[in-house]
Amino acid sequence: MRIAETVTFGGSALNRAAELRGDSAGMAARMVDPVAGFLPIWRGKPLFDGPEQDGLAWLPPGHSVVAGAEAVFLGLEGDAPRFACDISDWEPAEIPDTLGAFLDPSQQRHPDLPGQEVFAELRAAMTRLTPRDAELAATAKAITGWHESHGFCARCGQPTDIAMSGWQRDCPACGTHHFPRTDPVVIMLITQGNKVLMGRSPHWPEGMYSLLAGFVEPGETIEAAVRREVMEEAGVHVGEVGYLASQPWPFPSSLMFGCRGEALSEKITVDPVEIADAIWVSREEMMDVFAGNSQRLKPAREGAIAHFLIWNWLADRLD
Repeated sequence: MRIAETVTFGGSALNRAAELRGDSAGMAARMVDPVAGFLPIWRGKPLFDGPEQDGLAWLPPGHSVVAGAEAVFLGLEGDAPRFACDISDWEPAEIPDTLGAFLDPSQQRHPDLPGQEVFAELRAAMTRLTPRDAELAATAKAITGWHESHGFCARCGQPTDIAMSGWQRDCPACGTHHFPRTDPVVIMLITQGNKVLMGRSPHWPEGMYSLLAGFVEPGETIEAAVRREVMEEAGVHVGEVGYLASQPWPFPSSLMFGCRGEALSEKITVDPVEIADAIWVSREEMMDVFAGNSQRLKPAREGAIAHFLIWNWLADRLD
């Protein structure tokens, strides 16, 4: 796909400057550089600049909101270092019931930020961000989430220490090095003739369908994962498989491999343990879905790679 890297969270060419991560003295100097910016993350929510959440809010070095928090080096924007800080220990006046839900609509304001800055759900704001802000936000959310859930050594169980500017955790007890986890997931545009295979999870809103997807297993190729997942979920045999595009998906830490596949049969046998339903949708009906004219189906969420793949299938822009 010629436009593969235009998917949300992809294609901004962020300079991650990995060669600088091990330079402790140099990194300390960059953290007090007046042009440095710090992005606070509160319980998975980035800080946005304004209620429209169309840009990230970068705080200067020494700001009270990030003071004392561990900083993870995200990379360089020109000469300006960019860092992420997890401030999840902060307790706002109210904790909404929707916190941690699939899509949390609540916003939080920090008392030390009297302007328009708000903590908000990235999933809802991702399509309004520039490609660079989207990549930075996805990286910040994923890496801070990894630190939050990997504070102890998987080998000996002892607490670990942050190293390499946030891109490594070291165990002082047994010497094991731990690195950020990324989970590979296949998501597939399975077609037969003029139709595409769609499925839905039981907890999704009524009428919401998307492409089938699943985790790649150890020792498995991407192509094999596509065929296995489609067979497990919908009972459909798949022949030829090809790669189309990828998308970092920090919910919490996946890398989505968008693929296409040719179905060898139309018969669907749903595994209710895997999904709630699967259907074939014609190109004509899918065009109505995306136009908002369907009474039966809702489109895949904008910004997700499923939406991206289906849209480009409708536009005949798949290589």
